[in-house]
Amino acid sequence: SSGINAEWPLRPGINEDMKKPNSVVVCHLPEGPTATFRLTSVKLKKQLKRHGNATRHRPEVILNNFKTRLGHSVGRMLGSLFHMDPEFKGRNVVTFHNQRDFIFLRRHRYIFKNSARVGLQELGPRLTLKLRRFQTGTFDTTGGEYEWYHNHKTMDVSRRTFFL
Repeated sequence: SSGINAEWPLRPGINEDMKKPNSVVVCHLPEGPTATFRLTSVKLKKQLKRHGNATRHRPEVILNNFKTRLGHSVGRMLGSLFHMDPEFKGRNVVTFHNQRDFIFLRRHRYIFKNSARVGLQELGPRLTLKLRRFQTGTFDTTGGEYEWYHNHKTMDVSRRTFFL
């Protein structure tokens, strides 16, 4: 037994500094790929005003604005963190929205007010991800093969060039 659960081969790991989360590593076991994200603007459920309470229902997943080849890979990886068979009865939705290479993560419950109006209640957490590295294999900082990595000296020069 390799110790890898076949139902959940994607493993996220959260790095923190002084009890504050600052990065997320998502690794698809056993062969990869692996993505490393900078984590910013983290607001937990208790920090959100008028938040709702999450149920144990599996959420629907919305991937918005992942248009490039790299964006498709990252979007599919993030989407596969959740079960592919959502339970619509719970009316939960998780949204990954890519805007200017920042990925905004939100979790909501939608409520049908009448036949024409729908309300949203945020369930939390609310956070922002920025892709730093995308490796073809599993996590290996010394000998790993990088498909893409963020080089701030050359990539942050233009505000009109986006990679996701």
